[in-house]
Amino acid sequence: MKKRIGDSARPRTLVEYLRLFLTGFAMGAADIVPGVSGGTMAFILGVYEQLINAIKSFNLDAIRMLLQLKIGELLDYVSIRFLLALGLGLASAILLLSSFLSCTMDDPGGKVLLFAFFFGLVLASILTIGIRVSWSASAVAIFAAGAAVAFIIVNIVPAEADHSAPTLFVSGMIAITAMILPGISGSFMLLIMGQYDYVLTAVSNRDLPPIIIVGLGAVVGIILFSRVLSHLLKHYYNLTVALLVGFMAGSLWKIYPWKACLESDLDRHGDFRCLIERNVAPDANSENFALAIILLIAGFLLVNLLDHLQSRDNLIFRQIIR
Repeated sequence: MKKRIGDSARPRTLVEYLRLFLTGFAMGAADIVPGVSGGTMAFILGVYEQLINAIKSFNLDAIRMLLQLKIGELLDYVSIRFLLALGLGLASAILLLSSFLSCTMDDPGGKVLLFAFFFGLVLASILTIGIRVSWSASAVAIFAAGAAVAFIIVNIVPAEADHSAPTLFVSGMIAITAMILPGISGSFMLLIMGQYDYVLTAVSNRDLPPIIIVGLGAVVGIILFSRVLSHLLKHYYNLTVALLVGFMAGSLWKIYPWKACLESDLDRHGDFRCLIERNVAPDANSENFALAIILLIAGFLLVNLLDHLQSRDNLIFRQIIR
């Protein structure tokens, strides 16, 4: 029998399955929000490499086993249990939270609170992951390049687009590629390509045809791109992590909570849409300022707590509990 792929990604106890489900739920919740990446959540919660390798396990050997109907051998070869537990959590979050987060994003006050929490999460992630990078001149250069690329992407003005099947398929491929990159949001890529509102509405209304087309594009995209990432992590781990941390740093501009709209228009539904935003200083006298700061700090501390539970060596959390 072929050598198993991703044995470390094989849950064995109910607690491990529950942890993966909740990790997937966190990834799904993040992916719904433009500017926040599910890949960042996978990085924060310590399953990023396992996720990439699990997806990579769907290779030619797996296809051969499927065609030969060797189902038992196939299930033993690929990391199906890991992906099912993670995928169920992710799908649950998208189905349960899409309407709520869509409404929250439409409310200026709610958007500030939501982005404040995620800003704290991402900021803490940059510190907890970045501290483990062996920083050299090349690592710093790669970090800066990643930050610059993410900054440029998150400042692209969203476009209007058709919603034909080929467009939706390609959008799904691009979005999933961004989704597994920490710092680059798959939902924001859909926004840039003019598909975000359409896809989110389809999910909320359980409109299956566009969901299936985007999903098929996502499957093809993630299977192809996971091999590139797996190769980079295997052979250039330190530089790859520095690049991913750079992506997260560049994305902070997009999820900074307090913004002023400089240019806007109406989307296809006739609703207000901001095209160009400017980050501004928060108004300390506003009604949700204190709550936003509390949520930002809560997000920051949550990441450090989760990191400490996994590594037992989080410097910030050790200082807090000392």
